[in-house]
Amino acid sequence: MTIPATNLDRTVNFTIPARHARGRVARLGPVLDRILSAHGYPAPIERVLAEALTLTALLGSTLKNSGGQLTLQAQTQGGIIKLLVCDYKGGELRGYVQFDAERLAELGDNPSLYALFNQGYLAVTFDQAATGERYQGIVPLDGGSLAEAAENYFDQSEQIPTLVRLGIGHDAQGKCIAGGLFLQHLPEGEQGGERLHARDVHPEWEHVEALGSTMGADELADATLPLENLVWRLFNEEEEVRVQGGVDLVRGCRCDTAYIESVLAKFSAEDRAEMAEDGVITVDCAFCAQKFPIAVDAA
Repeated sequence: MTIPATNLDRTVNFTIPARHARGRVARLGPVLDRILSAHGYPAPIERVLAEALTLTALLGSTLKNSGGQLTLQAQTQGGIIKLLVCDYKGGELRGYVQFDAERLAELGDNPSLYALFNQGYLAVTFDQAATGERYQGIVPLDGGSLAEAAENYFDQSEQIPTLVRLGIGHDAQGKCIAGGLFLQHLPEGEQGGERLHARDVHPEWEHVEALGSTMGADELADATLPLENLVWRLFNEEEEVRVQGGVDLVRGCRCDTAYIESVLAKFSAEDRAEMAEDGVITVDCAFCAQKFPIAVDAA
């Protein structure tokens, strides 16, 4: 079966005015494959990075200015995953994981989030290009999934009731497909919604949350299902659902020779000489796994 390109590598935004709720759905395909294949990660690492990239797409596409940036970073103390970083800017996604391969091999095929991260935390940073403001929230990675950690972030940092669902699958060629659902009660001032704390009782939000919770991981990762169909499946009995434009997603890495040369130029000539081998400084990009040979004279 040929999968329409419009089913992959995009987000769709929607609002439910009568319920004072907003949401978005996302699905990653070729973009995800390009990011994952650059490193050849083992299956457990591939899965957690795929979930993190989907979460990054969902959160990043909430930015109203295309120049804004969302960074999701998970670090640990003694975890098998030492560092996980994903970011989103103007529809561009990138991400990578540093991990202990020997310890990972001892865990089997399906390690828990705690086994991977141990005492870890999740930091979510929004950089607003229009105002120059920067917001960051940090929560422990003590739930059963990255989706739970994201919900805890909005509970603790934003006090906005939030539901996150993530699903990972594979197509007929074995390539990873990932999908996600993000639902929120509308903050004060948006569509007339009233700001609530996530622990407050509110029948409208409880109704939306209950419907969103029925979305299965297999549906989210089913590349044959248009994203608009996912929204319809959940909320077709609502009085009104406004499906709005979303974002097309691409793999993005902002490393290039000119940028690396400008960074190296900040070091002294002596420092650059120490970095070089046979007159060349080789710089590895952790995101795209490319190597950039820079002549010392050019830097």
